[in-house]
Amino acid sequence: MRHVVRWQDLVVGARVVVRHRHPDGSAGDALGELVADDGETLTVETRRGPVVVARSAVLAAKGVPPAPARRAAPHRALDAEQLQRVTHEHWRSREQVPLGDWLLRAHDGFSSRANSALAVGDPGRPLAEAVAAVEAFYAQRGLPPLMSVPGAVDEPTALTEHLAGAGWTPRAETLVMTAARLDVEPLASPPPGFVVEREPRPSADWLSLYRGGVPEVGVEVLCSAADQVFVSVRETASPDVVAVGRGSLSPGWLGLSAVEVCDSYRRRGLATLVLAELLRWGATRSATSVFLQVTTENTGARAMWSRAGFEEHSRYHYRAAPTDD
Repeated sequence: MRHVVRWQDLVVGARVVVRHRHPDGSAGDALGELVADDGETLTVETRRGPVVVARSAVLAAKGVPPAPARRAAPHRALDAEQLQRVTHEHWRSREQVPLGDWLLRAHDGFSSRANSALAVGDPGRPLAEAVAAVEAFYAQRGLPPLMSVPGAVDEPTALTEHLAGAGWTPRAETLVMTAARLDVEPLASPPPGFVVEREPRPSADWLSLYRGGVPEVGVEVLCSAADQVFVSVRETASPDVVAVGRGSLSPGWLGLSAVEVCDSYRRRGLATLVLAELLRWGATRSATSVFLQVTTENTGARAMWSRAGFEEHSRYHYRAAPTDD
């Protein structure tokens, strides 16, 4: 490891590697989940047990991708649940409350991802009690109870069968598509008449094109990753933004989201241009794998991403609690 400390990566629950100085002057690495940070010491749960490191003894530290679940290229090596945890890091909620391995997320109702229970792993209690806890969490916040569930809608699991029996209905089946870091050279130059801009925060013009406008609470979610970039495409003869996209980072991964092109500017290669700029940005930050999420019903986008080199990795969907009416 280079002697760089990425304190922003050292979030409880993250997988990290921490190089630290021992009392005898030698150095060692602690690799595993960061399970505690009291402001003075870090506790890393390693394969050999917990390692407590004084912050003053840290020489280098960074987040690292989850341990691979299978032998494969990095973008294929994680299982579906691991990848769901990775994607969560790119779209974080203001409130994140653990329920066993599950994570209850809320952010004033902006987006399903930020306001749903990530039902990955073991909730640490019987399913009926876990579902009741989810319902209570969202009821306390005036939000409809919603779960993000790994797998396709028609893929039976103990959780989906329990939810179906309790009247929870499926919504928005989504593909998670992945790729190795793609070659951006064939996509290097914008078409004549267009210019590409890159910013660390979304401009007013960027926000006006994405979803037709985004409230301030949505900007918080868009800027919630460890690092992100916002790409805009303009015509050189006009100030209007005609295409946008967002890139975000977690250890080893570049996430692509919010790719939008004005209806009257489609089929001009602008989405590909946005993709190239996002990939270029991710490459400068050592991302080795790329993911995106697209609903199964969006066949046009699925075809475009497939042509760009993305393959389906896994699926997830939402389940909504029954309403009183």
